[in-house]
Amino acid sequence: MEHDEPGTLPPPGHAEVRIVAASPDTARLVADVLRRCFAGGEQRSYPAPEGGTRLHLTVDTAHPSEPARSWLTTSRPTSGTGPHAEEP
Repeated sequence: MEHDEPGTLPPPGHAEVRIVAASPDTARLVADVLRRCFAGGEQRSYPAPEGGTRLHLTVDTAHPSEPARSWLTTSRPTSGTGPHAEEP
């Protein structure tokens, strides 16, 4: 499931994740952690500016595994709260 077209959103319950790292190994490590928490499609990697690596991954947030499920349940914002002061 690929959603790289500008202006398109992934289907409900899915998120597009972009990882930018100096090395492919670092990007893969982050993608591996995400795959342990969420079901996901194939990752796609591309060269990044200045010699780094960009890795794109679609994750299914509607079907999280236990580590993500626990975190998502406890991290839901309470009604009426906004971003932290340091967030734009």
